[in-house]
Amino acid sequence: MDEQIKQIGERLRGLRDVLDIDKQEIAALCGITTEQYEKMESGESELSVANLQKISKEYGISLDVLMFGEEPHMRNYFLTRKGQGMRVERRKAYQYESLASGFRGRKADPFIVTVEPKPANTPKEMNSHSGQEFNMVLEGTMELTIGSKVLILNEGDSIYFDATQPHGMRTLNDKPVRFLAIIF
Repeated sequence: MDEQIKQIGERLRGLRDVLDIDKQEIAALCGITTEQYEKMESGESELSVANLQKISKEYGISLDVLMFGEEPHMRNYFLTRKGQGMRVERRKAYQYESLASGFRGRKADPFIVTVEPKPANTPKEMNSHSGQEFNMVLEGTMELTIGSKVLILNEGDSIYFDATQPHGMRTLNDKPVRFLAIIF
C-alpha cells in the first residue's frame, strides 16, 4: 500500500511540474491546507479519491492516470472480470478496485470498495466532491452519514445521493464491508 500511495504522490508532483501549478492552488481546490497537500504528494498521508477526482477534473487528466499511472484505451467497451480490476489501497483500511479503468471518456467511475473495521472511537472521515454517488452494499453492514443524517445499510441495500453533501462511512459489527461505489 505505501508504495502505491507514494507513486500517486509522485504523479501529483509530476502533474504540478508539467502544468506549473503551485501547491497552494491544488490544496485550495481540495479544501485542505498546503501542509496536508504536501503530505499527500510525498506519500505520507492517506489519499482521498474525492480529492483525486477534483484534481483530475480541474486539470483535464484521467483519474486512472493519477491512481494507476495508466491512460485508458478502450472506446466501445471495457470488460473487468471478477476480482481483476485495477486496485489501489489509498489508505490502510480502504481498498479500491476500479471496474472501468480502461474505458476512455467515461462519465462515471465505478469501484468495488473494501473497508476494514476501525476502533469504534475512530472519528468518521467526511468528504464531499462534485456530482452524485451511488453505493450498494455487497457484503457486511455500513453506517453512512450524509450531512447530519445517519443511515444503516445492510447487504443488498443501496443509496444514491448528492456527493456535494459531506458524507462518510464506517463498518459495523467489527467486520469488513464491501460495496459498489459509482461516482458520477
